[in-house]
Amino acid sequence: MDERSLIYDWNTIDYEFNRNPSNHPHGVWFDDETLRDGLQSPSARNPSIEEKVELLSYMEKLGIQKVDLGLPGAGPFHREHIDALISHITSNDYQIRPGAAVRTLMNDIEPLVEMQNKHGIPIQASAFLGTSPIRQYTEGWTMDKLISTMEKAVSYAVENDVPVMFVTEDTTRSNPDDVRKIYQRAMELGVRRLCVCDTCGHVTPNGVKKLLNFIDEEVIKDGGYHRSDIEVNWHGHQDRGLGVANNIAAVEAGADVVHGTALGVGERAGNAPLDQTLVNLKLMGVIDNDLTYLDEYTRLANKYIEVPLPRNYPVFGEDAFETGTGVHASAVIKAMRKGDNWLADRVYSGVPAGDFGLKQVIRIGHMAGRSNIIWWLEQNGYEASDDLVAHLFEVAKSQSRNMEDSEVEAAVKQFLN
Repeated sequence: MDERSLIYDWNTIDYEFNRNPSNHPHGVWFDDETLRDGLQSPSARNPSIEEKVELLSYMEKLGIQKVDLGLPGAGPFHREHIDALISHITSNDYQIRPGAAVRTLMNDIEPLVEMQNKHGIPIQASAFLGTSPIRQYTEGWTMDKLISTMEKAVSYAVENDVPVMFVTEDTTRSNPDDVRKIYQRAMELGVRRLCVCDTCGHVTPNGVKKLLNFIDEEVIKDGGYHRSDIEVNWHGHQDRGLGVANNIAAVEAGADVVHGTALGVGERAGNAPLDQTLVNLKLMGVIDNDLTYLDEYTRLANKYIEVPLPRNYPVFGEDAFETGTGVHASAVIKAMRKGDNWLADRVYSGVPAGDFGLKQVIRIGHMAGRSNIIWWLEQNGYEASDDLVAHLFEVAKSQSRNMEDSEVEAAVKQFLN
């Protein structure tokens, strides 16, 4: 039997992902902002250099193409960390490309010039400037002032061979004419990377597509540039809980690089979760990265940054592939007894655990059936006698939640002794 015939996929009805390579500088890439924007979370812990190196090594294993290493303008401590991470990248011949966030100030860019000369590797300067009317009004800025500020900083970076990604903060609430003017002026100065930002988590997927189409047609092409010469980045936040949906919409709309952070750590409600974005784009067939290390990466982020990893977090939470419900567990167990991991991974899960280095787990609790108990006993080396199964069934039904393995072990030993 063709296994694919067992699932009718409504996701593919009247849907086709089309991406013309000739219109883009490269395939779909990712920029991991965990070590910069992620650490701006009010509750985040700033990891040690050694811990950041370990997180960086997992980004490399996952095939993530770009990483934001920090904000050099925040002081010597941050510059020391950035410098150490770049040393690790160069000494280990990593493929991931380093960058750092900078204000549109020459003092922020100077450390990158020095580090490029020291390490002999390009370091992307993600130069940001707020453009929305609400920000302009609050700050007392004018577009003329913003463009003048951008010109000085970008010109300095370009003259010193620092690759620039020009970032308009709050793009999703900015006027089209302002966006057009400042991006086109940046491109005139030599910028070939633009970053479109949903800084306040305002936009919906429809807004993402409308905005990125505007960038393609009325900013890049109407500005006289070939789309394939300009790298368009998308940077989203989670304030409305739409970070992953908006990342997918951005890819569908032609974004070249999608940003995100491990477990969605970041300011306020956080950044778009990069882990969930990778999972979804892998399942959609957009990317083919080996994501079997993604679980380890999220757990390290949870440990080193102390960002929460809820039990019910999609894919990587402890509960994601566990079931203690009799009917559900029975179906999964039947698939396992067939020796069919493909089937077991999908009969009650929209995400195949094995594709991400994980597995289905059967639990015992107040909603468990006898099949849960028999399976658990067999998997843990016990004979599933009728009396033992009946005893555990009675114990399980008296519980207010699923039992931990240690609790089941204790109940088994109590019965056998």
